[in-house]
Amino acid sequence: MMTQPHGAETLEPGAVHLPPRDQARDRPARAGHGHPWLTLVAVALGVMMVGLDATVVSIANPAIAKDLGANLSGLQWVTNAYLLALAVTLIPAGKIADRFGRKRTFLAGVVGFAVSSVLIGLSGGLGMVIFWRVVQGFAGALLQPASLALLRNTFPAERLNAAIGIWGSTVGISIAGGPIVAGLLVENVNWESVFFLNAPLGLVALLVGLWVIRESRDEEAAGSFDLPGVALLSGALFALVWGLIKAGENGFGDAVPLVSFAASAVLFAAFVWNELRVERPLLPLGLFRSVSLSAATGLIVLGFFGMFGTIFFITLYLQQVHGMSPVDAGVRMLPMTGVFIVASPVAGALTSRFGPRVPLVLGMAFTATAMFGLSRIGVDAPYVQLWPWFVLVGLAFGMVIVAGTEAIVGNAPAHLAGVAGGLQQTAAQVGGVLGTSVLGVLLSTKVGDVLFGRLTEAGLPGAAARQLEGQGGLVSQGVAPVPPGTSKPAADAITTGSHLAFMDGFQTSLTVAGAVALVAVLAALLVRRGSSPVEGAAAA
Repeated sequence: MMTQPHGAETLEPGAVHLPPRDQARDRPARAGHGHPWLTLVAVALGVMMVGLDATVVSIANPAIAKDLGANLSGLQWVTNAYLLALAVTLIPAGKIADRFGRKRTFLAGVVGFAVSSVLIGLSGGLGMVIFWRVVQGFAGALLQPASLALLRNTFPAERLNAAIGIWGSTVGISIAGGPIVAGLLVENVNWESVFFLNAPLGLVALLVGLWVIRESRDEEAAGSFDLPGVALLSGALFALVWGLIKAGENGFGDAVPLVSFAASAVLFAAFVWNELRVERPLLPLGLFRSVSLSAATGLIVLGFFGMFGTIFFITLYLQQVHGMSPVDAGVRMLPMTGVFIVASPVAGALTSRFGPRVPLVLGMAFTATAMFGLSRIGVDAPYVQLWPWFVLVGLAFGMVIVAGTEAIVGNAPAHLAGVAGGLQQTAAQVGGVLGTSVLGVLLSTKVGDVLFGRLTEAGLPGAAARQLEGQGGLVSQGVAPVPPGTSKPAADAITTGSHLAFMDGFQTSLTVAGAVALVAVLAALLVRRGSSPVEGAAAA
């Protein structure tokens, strides 16, 4: 990413003017204060909490259900409540960081995330767990965009790619270690300890952050806050994510998701109208005049679509079909999550050398190849047929997340870095929900179509197979619904038929994910290296 020469005042008509850096602010008030790499350490510690939370909860869910007597719907809301709270507040939280201070907002998010995590562990019922998960989502929304904004305003342009690469590696380390750490804690301590883990991480992040992070904000953001914009965008995102969650449960043809999607479209239209007429909009729409920023936002959605969908289905495959423990499954997935740690700094180096286009094209091409490869595995596939595709997924995700993040955050004006961070995180969350819901519906639909045939092919009598057709929901999770007292030959037939039906749905879903990634390669060609930090961005 290139910047204009010092002192250059020529700007395109309507372009955002970047205010000069405050040299007095740049002078450290104490040892280490404002140091870019120490700031990165503080930011990484905070982000690590969120990264761990992304995977530890899925491992802890069975123990939570057993201890608190939760049914499947209630257990899903342990995850969905967090996702909803996070998704609807990321962009407003980014705006709050720009206006009121990125350091202040980041540290508030760190404290809120750590405290709510402890209170989740202290909850005595499912309702309180879900409530504190909502609070945790709000805190995560304060933390994440502010973390990227701090990097954008601390590192010089020529080092921003490397910083984002290390930031991505931190996320990768957290995601990679989460299943193993959570499995060990759940098996040897209790599920509550999974959430208590965030307390010491949060305390260290707070202390380091207070000492080294230099405050920054948008000095031009004084004045009224765009409350109508906050309400409209939050409502639109809530309706969208709610619709996706309900579609994952009941299908896209159900009335609830259809009404939710319609409401989301209306609210988004009202939001755009509001942003075009207010003096200080929540999300300056001129940002999207940058083709690179717009394309990168879409690619973040598609990247998380493939990655989260893959992790979700691979976890079911390893634990339910192959019968692995949570720890064993986490270890088997290390080639995927571990390679992401290495891929992130490599992607940062590639972005510095060639711009974001090359790693984005490679990342989406790798994603398509891995999806098509995984779509061909069978029920009894040996691990040697799995790990090469896991490696490719890890490489792909590292390249897409780092190059896409740089294209969004790096091409936004510095004073809107918090908004840009919120936009990147919102795209990631929407992509993750899309991946699990859309691909989940495809899987369950395919399972429903083939279950009877697979059961009878495995040797189960037709009458017994008909009785199990209503168990497609369990089979879609990789579970073989063997009734108590079933004879061994019939139980073997049910298990074989159910797993074959699951794999039919698994293969269909990943084939579609591969096709989407292949189309995304074309979108990646639109992303180019910016000629300035404001590549095409203009004020709304």
